[in-house]
Amino acid sequence: MERRAVDDQESSPGHDAAGGALTARATVDEQGVVTGWNAGAERLLGYSPAQILGRPAASLLAEEPGAGGLHPLPPLLELPRWHGTLALRHRDGHRVEAMVLAHRRTPDGALGGASGGASDGVRAGASDGGTHGWLLVSAVAGAARPLTDDDTLVRRGFLDSPCCSTSVYDTDLRFRRSTQSGRGVLGMSDEDLRGLRLTDVLDDPVAEKVERAMRLVLETGGTQYVENHALAPGEARDHAWSVHLYRLEDPDGRVLGVATTGHDMTEQYWARKRLQLIAEAGTRIGSTLDVTRTAQELANVAVPELADFVSVDLLASLDDLPEQPPGPLRAGDSLALRRIAHQSVFPDIPEAVVALGEVDTYPEGSPPTESLRTGRAVLHRVDEAAISDWVAEDPLRSARIREFGFHSVMAVPLSARGATLGVVALARHRRPDPFQRDDLVLAEELAARAAVCIDNALRYTRERGTAVTLQRSLLPQSLPEQSAVEVASRYLPAGARAGVGGDWFDVIPLSGARVALVVGDVVGHGIHASATMGRLRTAVRTLADIDLPPDELLTHLDDLVGRLATETERAEGAEWSAAEGESQGDVGATCLYAVYDPVSRRCTLARAGHPPPAVVSPDGTVELLDVPAGPPLGLGGLPFESLDTELPEGSLLALYTDGLIESRDSDLDEGTSRLRRALAAPAVSLEALCDSVLGAVLPQRPTDDVALLVARTRALDTGRVAAWDIDPDPAAVGEARKNALGRLAAWGLSDAAFVTELVVSELVTNAIRHAAPPIQLRLIHDRTLICEVSDASSTAPHMRRARTYDEGGRGLLLVAQLTQRWGTRPTSTGKTIWAEQSVDPDPDP
Repeated sequence: MERRAVDDQESSPGHDAAGGALTARATVDEQGVVTGWNAGAERLLGYSPAQILGRPAASLLAEEPGAGGLHPLPPLLELPRWHGTLALRHRDGHRVEAMVLAHRRTPDGALGGASGGASDGVRAGASDGGTHGWLLVSAVAGAARPLTDDDTLVRRGFLDSPCCSTSVYDTDLRFRRSTQSGRGVLGMSDEDLRGLRLTDVLDDPVAEKVERAMRLVLETGGTQYVENHALAPGEARDHAWSVHLYRLEDPDGRVLGVATTGHDMTEQYWARKRLQLIAEAGTRIGSTLDVTRTAQELANVAVPELADFVSVDLLASLDDLPEQPPGPLRAGDSLALRRIAHQSVFPDIPEAVVALGEVDTYPEGSPPTESLRTGRAVLHRVDEAAISDWVAEDPLRSARIREFGFHSVMAVPLSARGATLGVVALARHRRPDPFQRDDLVLAEELAARAAVCIDNALRYTRERGTAVTLQRSLLPQSLPEQSAVEVASRYLPAGARAGVGGDWFDVIPLSGARVALVVGDVVGHGIHASATMGRLRTAVRTLADIDLPPDELLTHLDDLVGRLATETERAEGAEWSAAEGESQGDVGATCLYAVYDPVSRRCTLARAGHPPPAVVSPDGTVELLDVPAGPPLGLGGLPFESLDTELPEGSLLALYTDGLIESRDSDLDEGTSRLRRALAAPAVSLEALCDSVLGAVLPQRPTDDVALLVARTRALDTGRVAAWDIDPDPAAVGEARKNALGRLAAWGLSDAAFVTELVVSELVTNAIRHAAPPIQLRLIHDRTLICEVSDASSTAPHMRRARTYDEGGRGLLLVAQLTQRWGTRPTSTGKTIWAEQSVDPDPDP
């Protein structure tokens, strides 16, 4: 085993040869053998290193080891450190009692119970590596150099402390003495402070708070703890202090006064404030999907906690681009920024050079340009060349800097998902201390959080704009002219959080002067809902064109929605990976379909999971029509029922989506009651009624789309309708022509006689030949001249192309060529074939 004594000059700094000899150091391996010995140990016990190294440590004991011995007692092996008094045997045989501190050494040479393993002046041989052992330390009794009186040493250590601000007060809470740090904080000497109270020295509420705590300490004897943040007279900037207050007593328990010990916790204070600000930013930034509001939330969070003035600017190019430009700007790129938000410690934000919404151009070398070009945050003093050269070219900005005393500025890029969005500028003028690197890190954290929220808002705004444009293009751009009802409508998209929905409405002119009124609502929001709405609206118009009754139309529409749902499920299954698991949502819808006939003044309605319509009678009574509640579209296999009711002329029919009466703040019954009250209120026009209904029923921020369609019924004058029963005899065709021509003459429509005569002849002849009685001919003089022939057969005629030598088959072709449009519709007893032609009244004689 290699053993050696190491000169004390190899020990740790602060231990010279003389000082090392005042401390006895020895090392013992895990077998209890002495492996190290210094001059202090030799001075203590008289053994030279050559005489003791390699011998058992137990041979140095004056008595057998007991419960407090070093080795080989097992409990000691588990301790990181041990101290106590040992009775040792000097080389000359006399007994030496020494206070010993033993450190357990780990295989890597570190000391148990301490970090890093300080050098001890004793080195074990190479064979000691990788083993456990002990370092034993003891002061050499009576060998220390002469020291100043301990009380004097303690007093000087207390009074000259550069970091612990301590002051003592008498029982009247008046200053007696302070440490060097305390005098520096207060900016006065002990002679100047003596006899004054803290509230005399500091004109600040903090002083009153500390004095109250001192009184409590004098009264109770308990220790008090106070934290404060203030600008002391002897300091250039605010400091945070952690202050302990305790009572001073003499050995007899007589109260002498009170002491305050303050530790400067400014760095910890600001670190804690930064963490609090980051936590607060997580809840305050990004509360909506509105770009401007999100940017303003960032500015509000940063002022005044981090900066005195903050501006948030986005690249002006984002206004015209469908997607964000990738990456940072290149050198030499021009930089146009649009001001989105700003905030200041002053009201009205007088420091701002650029108004909200305006675009400003920043030259190369300015902090915003530098930040965006490099993609990193920058920190500058205002007196640096980079700032002074920039503002020198802008008199207004230069004047504001001088006026408010700006001295420090940071510019932090707003980047998210690899795209550059804009820049945040932060400045200080009222707070005297400039920005530090920690402030820059905090600003980067806030900007990173805000950038993601702003990017989300920008993406949502683009998607919402696309959806709104799509939806509005699919809604009626103008309502068609017809005589059955007077109509007005409103469509109101939901707020930004909900997104564009799939609400729609439509007014569809039908044959026989009738009109169809439609309101529907697709499940979900966004482009998918808008596209589905467009498909359903087209389907409704197609089914309405073949004059299906409302209940049958909803049945066909239900089948269509079911097929759409199946197609969507298949598409999602095929594209699941590409879409990263994002589902388009279920396909479903509700719909209300109503057909009003101004001739009979009857209205037939059916609904599929939709709110019932409201009817306002001419006397002002409001009721909800008891239309059978069919299932929502898409469930499939369930029947729909219709309601047929008579509406007096001048009745008001209101169709709407559930967004009008349902909200998170009120239940359905309350919303329905508000709607009924709003419909009962008088209005100068249907347009004004729509506005008043929305204003009275909707909450301030609707959470769902709203579609509202109101229609005031009209009745067609009986003098403009003529009907004749036709015998199922070919001879009756001539009589039918004669009756029709007579009615045209009475209406002053002689110019339409030729076409009408041909149409009546063809339709009545076909009914007599191919259909079943009863047969009826009806003429309606509305905006057009309508000729209808009804029979009891459900077989619809088909127009065909007759060959050259065919004797028939050209009648319907002639009807189609000579009229605006023609068609057939089913009735409860058979069918009706109709044809419309435009007419001009006869000129006055």
